[in-house]
Amino acid sequence: MKQTTIAGLARAGGVGVETVRYYQRRGLLAEPARSEHGGYRTYDAADARRLRFIRQAQSAGFTLEQIRELLDLDSVEDRDRARALALSRIAELDVRIAEMESARDALRRLAADCGSGGDGPCPILSAFEVDPVALD
Repeated sequence: MKQTTIAGLARAGGVGVETVRYYQRRGLLAEPARSEHGGYRTYDAADARRLRFIRQAQSAGFTLEQIRELLDLDSVEDRDRARALALSRIAELDVRIAEMESARDALRRLAADCGSGGDGPCPILSAFEVDPVALD
């Protein structure tokens, strides 16, 4: 990848220009000096790789602070800490998966009850109904 503008970097990373600027403000991406020709900031392949790393780490659920730490670890090759961060993220995902499976099971039961055609209000609507007394 040759030198490119912020728009080109954003395209290469699959994000918008404002996202690149946000990452720069957060210290995740460097903000290069302006060129002598035209005053544009230019980015290279290393910047594009770093941007893709940030996006992929976000997709895995890492926070921006954790991503910053991973990027710092990359420069010192601290595998133990990187592994610890990944294991922590896996544990967080396991909790969320368990919560979502529980919610799915509850919705399945409600949908089955609703489909049984019994008398009275729909069990799905009743399950999400707010108790007006509780609002007082």
